[in-house]
Amino acid sequence: MLRLTRCLLAAALPLLLAGPLMAQETEDSPSDRSETPSAPEEPEAAAPPDFSLMLAGRSAIQGEALEAALAKAAAHPLGSQENPVRAHMPQGQRAYLNRLRCSDISRPEFYREGSVGVGPYGNIVDLYVVTCESAEPSKTRIFMDMYHEGYAEREAVAGFGITGGRRED
Repeated sequence: MLRLTRCLLAAALPLLLAGPLMAQETEDSPSDRSETPSAPEEPEAAAPPDFSLMLAGRSAIQGEALEAALAKAAAHPLGSQENPVRAHMPQGQRAYLNRLRCSDISRPEFYREGSVGVGPYGNIVDLYVVTCESAEPSKTRIFMDMYHEGYAEREAVAGFGITGGRRED
């Protein structure tokens, strides 16, 4: 749990620092303020992800908003940054990757490269590098979103097959 918390904080820090800096008010007199034209308002920054939901293993967006995001993501290849593979926690990510098969039916090797920011479902996305020693594609980058409680992806990313495995609970 400590490792997950550190990953969430490390991924969120740049997002929190990227927002616009708040303008500091000066101690001008009220008469000075009325003579100075006001600056245009900055657009509000996107809200940071809801870490309380993610710490519980749930997506930051739910219901109709999630359904709309899923429909939009479906226009992109599964495993891409725009359509990450959904799973339930790190165990679900590893279970999915263990079920993948290279084109020669061998089991690929994989490692987690790190968190890469917020994805289309409002959650922090992880990047895995998957390699097939003697088959094509020899090296693939697969983006994964582990905040989908009880979900186990059944489709394989392009270039791979997938075994039935068992549902992760």
